[in-house]
Amino acid sequence: MPHLLHIDSSVQGDRSVSRRLTARAAAAWKAAHPDGTVTYRDLGKDPIPHIHSGTVGVAMVPAGDRSPEQAATYALSETLIGEVEEADTVLLGLPVYNFGAPSSVKAWVDHLIVPGLSVDAETRDPLLTGRDFVVLASRGGGYAPGTPREGWDHAEQWLPHGVVMTGLVPRFITAELTLAPVTPAMSELIPLAEKSLAAAEESIDALWQPARAA
Repeated sequence: MPHLLHIDSSVQGDRSVSRRLTARAAAAWKAAHPDGTVTYRDLGKDPIPHIHSGTVGVAMVPAGDRSPEQAATYALSETLIGEVEEADTVLLGLPVYNFGAPSSVKAWVDHLIVPGLSVDAETRDPLLTGRDFVVLASRGGGYAPGTPREGWDHAEQWLPHGVVMTGLVPRFITAELTLAPVTPAMSELIPLAEKSLAAAEESIDALWQPARAA
């Protein structure tokens, strides 16, 4: 039975463009997989703990020697990795905050990289390959080639490298200039923002459409 893992990370609530995009994608996936099941995780409303000096490297600590906090950290990683393992498709909403990914997404990625669970402890081979990892990204400004802040979007640049050890390979659908409609200084960019959002929505709608005969 097809299974979807739907993850949001925005803290903007109803104002969030990335949530709007993931909701549209989840609806499209459900329409294409009426017998499918869904797991939903909201990192923006229910963030997971960051790895710190007391919990780093818990996979290297024998289970019987782990502190209660280390045991809880390992159990959480097992849960998060298990959610990915169960999924055929992973949807992640990825807004850009201060030119990078939300810290909640970084924490999620850190919990995914565990020898013996997502990475073979001996060969270092990735264990989460074979899943469709669709990232619905939104960014308030414009960072495309030729723009004044080209290359400033460090969220989309980082994520493929962040998850590479697990075997997950993200493909991005991005809407940019999302702050234009609510920022007077960006008002002249509203047509470009609308065009970018429409293109993202069109790409989402095509994700699970059956292939057309030539």
